[in-house]
Amino acid sequence: MRLLLIGLSAAALLSACATPEAPPTPAPAVESQLIADLRILSADDMEGRDTGAPGGERARAYIIQRLEAIGVAAPPVGRLQPFSADGRTREGPRTFNGQNILGVIPGTRAGHRWIVVTAHYDHVGVNDGQIFNGADDNASGVATALALAERLKAEAPDHGVIFAFLDGEERGLLGARHFVNVPPVPLESIALNVNYDMTARADDGKLWVTGTYQHPTLRPILEPVGPVGNVSLSFGKDTPQDTGADNWVEASDHAAFFRAGLPFLYFGVDYHPDYHRPSDDFERVTPETFTNATELSINAFRALDRALGR
Repeated sequence: MRLLLIGLSAAALLSACATPEAPPTPAPAVESQLIADLRILSADDMEGRDTGAPGGERARAYIIQRLEAIGVAAPPVGRLQPFSADGRTREGPRTFNGQNILGVIPGTRAGHRWIVVTAHYDHVGVNDGQIFNGADDNASGVATALALAERLKAEAPDHGVIFAFLDGEERGLLGARHFVNVPPVPLESIALNVNYDMTARADDGKLWVTGTYQHPTLRPILEPVGPVGNVSLSFGKDTPQDTGADNWVEASDHAAFFRAGLPFLYFGVDYHPDYHRPSDDFERVTPETFTNATELSINAFRALDRALGR
């Protein structure tokens, strides 16, 4: 810059001096842990997190690392719950070896009763040379569940909470079915399953809650939970009038709990054009909307935890 100024005419120099300096470029916002979890789990090096694949193993290692950093203990049965089951592929049935990840936070009031928080960490892997990163489906639900775990460690829940990061959802709810068949606690001690699957892309302002038609006593608990920013709770996708893809009662891992006769609630956003496509990437998520949806999910969980069993 000094050499350039020497060559300027006096008039040009005065003009340059009179021009106000441009404001400094603001520093980029610090990425929250929620957004970091989403970004890391949906990165290309996770290779779509398919069950039994190296990418799935990397995702599993990351989730375990996060649980241990948060201080979420493993239950007496252990951190991992391995299973082997026949699942679906485009080519036909195949045996998958998967592993659920478990964590437990004791309750302060009703510790003998459990809320099971589920979020599947697998996706569909690599197909025809394209990585299906599954940012919304379901790196988002995992990130939301990890954020909830951090809050519950800071302020303990009334009920005992089991976190189950499930494998093999995309292959036919394999991990969820195994969890229900070999539960770490007696099924009769489970007060509720809260399932997070696709919590990021609430671009229409709606975070859906499915299951209050089947369990109508839960809706009055959630109706007073107000919106967070641009995201509000919406109820439905669970009535006899909801048919086909508009009925979500058995659309994700909560179906295994439903079939076992256990209360469930599913929190998720509506379908979007990137659903089950290689374009379901981190860059398609609006951080503010995802943060609001997660805060709303946590508020809803707190309301349920306080109200159940009173």
